Amino acid sequence: MKSNNSLDTTIERLVELMDLEVIEENIFRGESQDIGSPQVFGGQVLGQALMAATRTIEGRSVHSLHAYFLRRGDFEAPIVYEVDRARDGGSFSNRRIIAVQHGEQIFNMTASFQKPEEGLEHQSEMPEVKGPDELEDLVDLIKPEWVEQLPGRIKRMLTRERPFEVKPVETPHFLTNKTTEPIKHSWIKAKGVVPQHIGLHQALLAYVSDYDLLTTAILPHGTNLMQSRFQMASLDHAMWFHKPMLIDQWMLFAYESTRSSGARGFATAQIFSQDGLLIASTSQEGLMRIRR
Repeated sequence: MKSNNSLDTTIERLVELMDLEVIEENIFRGESQDIGSPQVFGGQVLGQALMAATRTIEGRSVHSLHAYFLRRGDFEAPIVYEVDRARDGGSFSNRRIIAVQHGEQIFNMTASFQKPEEGLEHQSEMPEVKGPDELEDLVDLIKPEWVEQLPGRIKRMLTRERPFEVKPVETPHFLTNKTTEPIKHSWIKAKGVVPQHIGLHQALLAYVSDYDLLTTAILPHGTNLMQSRFQMASLDHAMWFHKPMLIDQWMLFAYESTRSSGARGFATAQIFSQDGLLIASTSQEGLMRIRR
């Protein structure tokens, strides 16, 4: 494994972060990366946990995962992933994964894998929105003079190189204080070519599924993450993989939030390939608290 370089946030570095070190059977260790947030990015833990489980599977690919974020991750320390081979049946395999740091669980997840099988098919229609060639990258939407007014941590998150291209269809929430319906869309793909391994592409899709999902729940409230009194953190995350996909090809993320209450927000996303195939669905609930 490459030595840790917290400043390297390219897709090549992210692929290396998914290449976990084998400690012993069913136990793996992954490096952590600083992307400018105060703790390890939840998507990194999702992706690494899925890779740990995938390393114990042959001839099957993940079709669903259900995870809980328990504690903040420390990007200055590695994370140990313990995999329990709960079941290997004729068609399905189930794995339970625990992520440990500093002697405490920071995350746990259950993932289910299935051997290839044909069956009945139907799907939702892809929303009609502008294509990626008609839109600007998120980085190009952020004006330098505006960034200079932001706190240092937020500035680092917005200006450092990202492993993914992100092209929002609507104006990003942090560029406006307008109240809107809790629906938005973004085109996303990896910056560069990713090795052709289905498990790696699925792990990277899990990583990026945590990018901007929960912020959909704040759109009707005229607030955003740049306000120091606003606190947001992922609590749980679920994902369903419907079809094989390529993370280095454009995907449309169609986000929607159907409810917020009890200082929690709930959001879902349908993920489509550029030719309209529904390849994955995801949902998340998270803390959404305004400090008094």
